[in-house]
Amino acid sequence: MAAAISLRSYLHVHTLTKSSRTVSLFFPDISLSHTWSIDVLPWTTFQHPSKKRNYYDLVTALDHELVASLKPHIDTVSPDFPPHDRRIHAHTATAFLYLFLSLGSPRSHSCIYSLRSAIPPGAGLGSSASVTVCLATALLLQAHALSGPHPDQPAPESATQLERINRWAFVGECCIHGNPSGIDNTVSTQGKAAVFQRTDYARPPSVRMLRRFPSLPLLLVNTRQVRSTATEVAKVAALRERHPEIADGVLEAIGRVTGSADEVIARAEGEGREGVGEETIRHLGELMGINHGLLVALGVSHPKLERLRALVEQAGVGWTKLTGAGGGGCAITLLDPKACGMDHTERETGGSEIDVPLMEKGRRLLENGVGGLKQLERDLEAEGFEKFETILGGDGVGVLYPAVLHNGSEESQEGGEEIDQEKFLSVQGRDGVEKLVGVLGPGRGVREGWRFWTV
Repeated sequence: MAAAISLRSYLHVHTLTKSSRTVSLFFPDISLSHTWSIDVLPWTTFQHPSKKRNYYDLVTALDHELVASLKPHIDTVSPDFPPHDRRIHAHTATAFLYLFLSLGSPRSHSCIYSLRSAIPPGAGLGSSASVTVCLATALLLQAHALSGPHPDQPAPESATQLERINRWAFVGECCIHGNPSGIDNTVSTQGKAAVFQRTDYARPPSVRMLRRFPSLPLLLVNTRQVRSTATEVAKVAALRERHPEIADGVLEAIGRVTGSADEVIARAEGEGREGVGEETIRHLGELMGINHGLLVALGVSHPKLERLRALVEQAGVGWTKLTGAGGGGCAITLLDPKACGMDHTERETGGSEIDVPLMEKGRRLLENGVGGLKQLERDLEAEGFEKFETILGGDGVGVLYPAVLHNGSEESQEGGEEIDQEKFLSVQGRDGVEKLVGVLGPGRGVREGWRFWTV
């Protein structure tokens, strides 16, 4: 089971004059900046009848001939950067060009695509998936392959648009990770949560969306420990080879934990409860603890993750587990409303939008240090951990068009403040990006102008 968090990536698209024949990708958060000439890109290869894919096609794997045709255009990206950074830039640029050439045409307009992300990269939070969702959405919109989003859009039509975005975001993920599971791009696109199962890698995975997944308050902590998904996956594969019955038993137990979480959420929905009660949260929290213990048994934890978990247990404020493939990166803590003095009746979202009262109350709790949170915050800072306040089970991909927001400035009093490329690229850090264009405004409500496909 995987769920969306309220941290986001953002993409700004700036169209250049018709006389300009270049396309640029700027991603200052990872120091990526590159421009290509549209006319010299391998259109002939991508447009060949045997290779050409329509926007509505189901693409489940990369075409390696198409990838090979991109190589001369990727080799020129960030030549003076260290190998590790250059590899990240190459993967990101490959995803962008593959999507640009698949969904565009030689007549595509010259544009600058600028990315900013509030999600820590390489920390097991699906940051690359959120980026490919942004790119796929923008390119599909430019190809006139998406309708909406608009408030009165029928749910089946919205579902079609989301699935189209999701399919092409998965293609971008393949460019970055080779053989991704597909769960990160699915949750980034659709929002809320999903139950995911993939037993045969030759076939598409089984995915069931949990569209009424409750909004839950999370403390997200980045250990800042560099991790490698491939390394952690290899550890589990090696353990299964040495101890197949035991390792498979642990994996089966993880599956049962997921099933139990699915059942308790479905039961709450079936009973028509308004919000999520303390008993349900405790049940989910205990399952998170069990899940983490099973992952430790598979060898994918890290001393920093265990230290973080010990600090949370000492504070007595919730239940903690690692995220992603483990080995470092981030951990999530589901806050215990009773221990934190939180009124659980504030958990009803009233629809697909983010639970604003819950997010604001969680933020106040973390800022004011109710209960053991104050000491925990001091301990996290002292040991070099990075803390984020977020919500589990948020919305999926959204669109701000035109790029105009009411930010409280003098400029915004008359028709709103236009978010141009210069402003978008010049703001500093995650907080600066969220303040400028974030879905949630100063009062923590969803800003007027942001629209979502709702199913």
